[in-house]
Amino acid sequence: MATTIKDIAEKAGVSIATVSRVLNYDSTLSVSEETKKKIFKIAEDLDYKKRKHKTNTTRRIVFLHWGTESEELNDVYYMAIRVGIEERSEYHKIQLLKYLKQDYLDIPENIDGIIIVGHMADEPLKKLKLLTTNIVIIDPFYDVAGIDTVQIDFKKVTKRVLDHFIERGHEKIGFIGGYETFHGTAQPIQDKREKYYREHLSKKKLLNESYIFIDDFTADSGYTQMKNAIDTLKDDLPTAFFIGSDPIAIGALRALHEQNIKVPDRVSLISIDDISISKYVYPALSTVRIETELMGETAVDLIIDKLASERTVAKKIFIETTLKLRDSSN
Repeated sequence: MATTIKDIAEKAGVSIATVSRVLNYDSTLSVSEETKKKIFKIAEDLDYKKRKHKTNTTRRIVFLHWGTESEELNDVYYMAIRVGIEERSEYHKIQLLKYLKQDYLDIPENIDGIIIVGHMADEPLKKLKLLTTNIVIIDPFYDVAGIDTVQIDFKKVTKRVLDHFIERGHEKIGFIGGYETFHGTAQPIQDKREKYYREHLSKKKLLNESYIFIDDFTADSGYTQMKNAIDTLKDDLPTAFFIGSDPIAIGALRALHEQNIKVPDRVSLISIDDISISKYVYPALSTVRIETELMGETAVDLIIDKLASERTVAKKIFIETTLKLRDSSN
């Protein structure tokens, strides 16, 4: 059996990635000369031979997205992830093959990896694994064993926002959000933000089902749902709302303005995303900044890392978030 990089790594007592970089004369690698000599000697002793590469060394990575670029205009969260993937792929000279999720059966066989954004059903995922084991999922709804993921800890994000409200004396805390909807799914999936909102306020004995309003992740939906909340709850309108995305919050702000409900004096708002316009609306939105472009970039880096190291253990990477307190909350 031919010697592999893994065999050399085990004998040298270093990682597979270190062996790969040493044998490829990576000048940016910071290891001692002694370690390098040791790796080269073991490789020689084991008669290691590098794999012959194809003449065309351009990597071909499939990008499976949830919707078209025009559909993204309603939810810039996914647009920013796409931009991160595209720019990182261009930087690494990767050929990016773009497909919508419902078109996964059209993916060619001669690919080096697949990046999936969002939820992917089990059956399609099994078929994709037959094409390549080099798969990264960005922002999966469920944890996926054996597959690299890039995600946000929405449980931590939700707790941070709700605890901020509670610390400032709010007991009536509402939620306006959207369902996760994906091509090929029988019905919408409960969003993680709603799930953790329910869990955390249940523990605090502050959950009130009548304060929850769900539709989709658009500004129009935010307007409609806040108007619905104002009309149905009247004087019982919550003093604070955790809102699933900035576009929803912008629509909700308009509904509050139309009814002359003061923000944040009567109602405080904190949303998620920190899109560029959030600081320019009135009042400026308090929001949780998510580094969406970095999520896309990290997914590409994981593909490259796996191709170089031949690792078999999946990596789960959580991208940090930042709570940006502005004028819409007190």
